[in-house]
Amino acid sequence: MDAEKYNRSVTLLCPICGSDQFEFENSDEIVDSAHCAGCGRRFTRDELIEENGENINEHVKEMGQEITRDFAKEMRNTLKKAFRGNKHIKFK
Repeated sequence: MDAEKYNRSVTLLCPICGSDQFEFENSDEIVDSAHCAGCGRRFTRDELIEENGENINEHVKEMGQEITRDFAKEMRNTLKKAFRGNKHIKFK
């Protein structure tokens, strides 16, 4: 399976105004805090992730279903190839 196919970006939204525009303060490539461009509220990285937890969980759930579906399809195709030519085993 191609792992690159399952990379996702989740847009984080401000819980106050719903904006997705943030200014980030970095220290050594780690985001310390975010400043909402819409309402001006400041969030720590953990607060922003916690506030968007439901959105993140939905993306994870969707991705899990897609991975499961693709894995089942890949296994079915592999078994079909392995038992090709056998007249006693059939796949639906």
